Amino acid sequence: MTGTTAAHGLAWLAALRRYLAALLLLNLLWETAQMPLYTVWYSGTPGEIAFDVLHCSLGDLLIATACLVLALGLVGSAGWPARRFGVVLAAATAAGVGYTVYSEWLNVSLRGSWAYAEAMPLLPPLGTGLAPLLQWLLVPPLALAWAAGRLPGRDNRSGGP
Repeated sequence: MTGTTAAHGLAWLAALRRYLAALLLLNLLWETAQMPLYTVWYSGTPGEIAFDVLHCSLGDLLIATACLVLALGLVGSAGWPARRFGVVLAAATAAGVGYTVYSEWLNVSLRGSWAYAEAMPLLPPLGTGLAPLLQWLLVPPLALAWAAGRLPGRDNRSGGP
């Protein structure tokens, strides 16, 4: 393998590392910002709230990573992220949104693991909270686009930053 081929072949690893870092930071910020939309904000101690933010952010990291790996396995290519970026992004986002709708329904409606505050906008038919749905429509795609150098103003010719 030549130096250029080896560097291009490892572009996915660099993108994955950037994705994980961005994902953790953005999810910590999102989880903190949306906390007033959950009852724990009003009934929990500061320690419980901090634990929930960290726990949920790490869970989001694991779920988003699993969704990306699933998408790469199903629709990715050896040249990712330079090739098939959009297809992988769409598949990973769809998997994340699907899991979120299921998880919110299961944990809010059936198990009562957490509860929405009255301020949380709900979407029919399952009563999914709008904030967690928007989180999965925005945070992982934004983190992945940044990690792969796909945001406006970045050099996208090589699929990297």
